[in-house]
Amino acid sequence: MAKSPARFIREVKQEGSKVTWPSKKETWVASIMVLIVVIFLSVFFFVTDFFAAKAIKLILGI
Repeated sequence: MAKSPARFIREVKQEGSKVTWPSKKETWVASIMVLIVVIFLSVFFFVTDFFAAKAIKLILGI
């Protein structure tokens, strides 16, 4: 059953008022955590790739 656009907008506003947004501190902490994980994984994959390439070159005699 189709709803009227006005009713839809009212319901969207009502649902939007129930949303709890993170505080500035929570946002900063989450951002720093993401940055740390990205840096850690970047270093990990760089080192893994470096040693895998060395091992393959050693095995293939290149």
